[in-house]
Amino acid sequence: MSISEPQPTIGLTTISRTVASLAVGMVHSVERAVVGEGRMRTARGNAWEAVCADRARADQRAELNRLVAELTAARAAGRRAQREHQPVG
Repeated sequence: MSISEPQPTIGLTTISRTVASLAVGMVHSVERAVVGEGRMRTARGNAWEAVCADRARADQRAELNRLVAELTAARAAGRRAQREHQPVG
């Protein structure tokens, strides 16, 4: 009695993985050729860009908070001045 082992078959998922792998490799090669070695995106470069973007957003948020505080103070001063000039009676 012999036990036959199942024959390996190429399925749809195997083909999809192969095509995806080839596409990634091709895009990587094209990026190297077009952009150049020195300008390729790296994890370190992406991380630094993220840090810079976070800092820029924090600066913008701080500037907006400063403007809101100035407007709030000016509005409060205007109300205070208006109350002081109204006759009591």
